[in-house]
Amino acid sequence: MRAHSEPGGRIEVDQITLARMLGLSRAAVNAALRDLDLARLVKKQRAGVYQLNPMLAAYHSPEDAVAAVKTMPQSERLNSPDFVDHYRKAVAAYQDQLAAKRRRREDAKRRQNLKAVS
Repeated sequence: MRAHSEPGGRIEVDQITLARMLGLSRAAVNAALRDLDLARLVKKQRAGVYQLNPMLAAYHSPEDAVAAVKTMPQSERLNSPDFVDHYRKAVAAYQDQLAAKRRRREDAKRRQNLKAVS
């Protein structure tokens, strides 16, 4: 993504194009982008538009890169002392959300089956 981004890390590319470029399925690209987002490496701005973390983005000059990193909150920097801990917590929270969704679907299905039996 970095190779195809604008200076500063903005990239306009849809998941299907990324999948073709990488020889992957769209589902694999979607999962990878989610993981990159959880790790604060890439943020989705809207459909087909992503922003690379300023510490990973390419710039016109080293001065531009330094200025971009200086404007970042310390907590979003990749060298933040709690980077790994934040990532692990984000992954755990995402997995909890998925589990809750599964439970809601299973409960709805169970209720539907009970209605059908009644």
